[in-house]
Amino acid sequence: MATTTPRMKITYATLSANNEELQAAFDAAVERMRGELGRSYPMLIGAEERRAATEFEDRSPNDATIVVSRFPVGTPQDVSDAVTAARDAFPAWRDLGWRRRLELIRRAADLISERQFDYAALMSFEVGKNRLEALGDVEETADLLRYYSDGMEKANGFVQPMGSLSPAEHTRSILKPHGVWGVISPFNFPMALAGGPAAGALIAGNTVVIKPSSDAPLMAYKFCEALRDAGIPPGAFNLVTGSGETVGAELEQNPGIDGMVFTGSYAVGMRLYTSFTHDYPRPIITEMGGKNPAIVTSTADLDEAAEGVMRSAFGFDGQKCSANSRVYVERSVARPFLDLLVAKAQKVRVGDPTRRDSWMGPVINERALRTFTDAVAEARRDGGRVEVGGEVLQDPGTERGYFPTPTVVSGLPTSHRLFRDELFVPFVVVGEVDSLEEALTLSNSTAYGLTAGIFSHDDAQIRRFLDTIQAGVVYVNRRSGATTGAWPGIQSFGGWKGSGSSGKSGLGPYYVQQFLREQSQTVMGQEPPPA
Repeated sequence: MATTTPRMKITYATLSANNEELQAAFDAAVERMRGELGRSYPMLIGAEERRAATEFEDRSPNDATIVVSRFPVGTPQDVSDAVTAARDAFPAWRDLGWRRRLELIRRAADLISERQFDYAALMSFEVGKNRLEALGDVEETADLLRYYSDGMEKANGFVQPMGSLSPAEHTRSILKPHGVWGVISPFNFPMALAGGPAAGALIAGNTVVIKPSSDAPLMAYKFCEALRDAGIPPGAFNLVTGSGETVGAELEQNPGIDGMVFTGSYAVGMRLYTSFTHDYPRPIITEMGGKNPAIVTSTADLDEAAEGVMRSAFGFDGQKCSANSRVYVERSVARPFLDLLVAKAQKVRVGDPTRRDSWMGPVINERALRTFTDAVAEARRDGGRVEVGGEVLQDPGTERGYFPTPTVVSGLPTSHRLFRDELFVPFVVVGEVDSLEEALTLSNSTAYGLTAGIFSHDDAQIRRFLDTIQAGVVYVNRRSGATTGAWPGIQSFGGWKGSGSSGKSGLGPYYVQQFLREQSQTVMGQEPPPA
C-alpha cells in the first residue's frame, strides 16, 4: 500500500471540522479507497498468507450492499498453526533485545501516521465512524506504539538493581516476557484496540496472535500490514479470522497461548476470565463495557451539561465503553436540562459517515439496530417518554444501512432495566432525583465502573462526587463529553478501559508491565553484560 505524507498531527484533542486541509485530504482518501473495496485478504500465519475455501464478507454498516473486504473463515487448525508460528518466532523476537524491538515498533508507528488518511477512510467504510473519529482512532494507534516504546525505554527494559549481601553478589529484578499472547479485538476501536494490546505484548518481547471482530477484520489487517512493512519478522505477529465460536474458542483453549487480551462485552469477558485460567494461572486482561452515569445538579451550567451529555451519549452512536447512557438530574432543573438536551440532539446530523456533514453514522450491524428498536419499544411500553429520536432513518442514502436517531428517554423509574443494562446504541435515559446523595447511590449501584461525570458548580458537591463515585475514570464539567483519561498525544480516548465493579485496567502508563513476569537474579562474582 502506498504511503501518503501526513499533513498535520492529529489527536482527538486537536481534531476540528473546520480544518480545510484535513477535510480535503480525507475526501481524497475516500475516493482512493473506494477502489480497494471488495478485495480478498489472507490470514497471516508465520510467513504464510493463508487463504481458505470459504470466505466471509465484511459489509459496510453505511450500506449493507457494499462489501468492504473478504476474509477467510478460519478453523481451529488455522489458530493452532498460528500459535505454533508464534511460539517458533518467540525466542528470536525475545532475544532481539528491547532496543531493537523499539526501533521496529516506532517505525511501524510512523508508517501508520503516514497512511492515516487512507486507513481512516477504510475505517469509515468498515465500521461507520465519522471522519474525525476515524482519524483519531488511527493516530491513537500510532501514539500508543510510541507511548509504550517510550515507557520501555524510560524503564531501561524493566531491569532494576537490588540490594546485595556482599560486594561479590549482584542481585537485580527483571521483567521478562511470557511467550505468546492472544489478542481478541472489537469493532468499535478496530485499529487502536488491535494495535495497542498487540504493541504492548510485542514491546515486552512476546509474540502475538490477533483475532479481530468479524465486523472489523480489515483494520486489524492494516495494522499488521504496518508491522510487516516496518520489518517486524513473520511469526512475531499473526492474524486469524473467523467466528468467536471457532477461532475465538481455539485461542481460549489452546495451551500454547500464555496470555490473553480481550476487549468486548461484559458477559464474554467474564466467561473468558474464568475459563482461560481454569486449569492453571495465565494472565488475562479483559477490557469490558460500561453503563456510565452523569449527574446534573441544580448548580450546574445546564447548557454545558446538555452539551457534555449529548457528546458522551451519541458520539460514534453510543458504541464506546465510555458512552454516557444514564443521567441523574436534580428534579428542580430536570425540565430545562431536558429541553436543552433535546435541542442539541435535534441538531445532530445523522448520515453517511464518509461525508463531511455527518456527525453520527450507523450502528455496526442489524443486531445492534434491533437492540435500539427493542429498547425504544420497551421504554414506551413501560411508560417512558421519548423526548427525541426513537426512529430509524430510511431516507435516500441511509435506507440500506443501520441508522438510528439520537434518542433521549425520560419518565422511567430509576430501577428500570434500561438504567442498568449496557445497550451500546445512541440511547440515553434521564431520571430525576432529589439530591446528590441519591444520584451517587444510584450511580454506584451497578456491576460496571468505567466512567462517571458530574456537572455542578458547587465545590462541596464536586468534592463529594470525587470522594464517593465508584468509577475508574471520572470527569467534572466537561463540555466535550466523557473521557477515559488523557493518554498518548493528550488523546482523550473514546471508551476502552477495562471495567469490573469499579475498575480501570487499560492502556495507560503501567500497561506494558502486564505483559511481563518478574524474575529475581542473583549472580556471584562478575555479572555478565546485559543483552
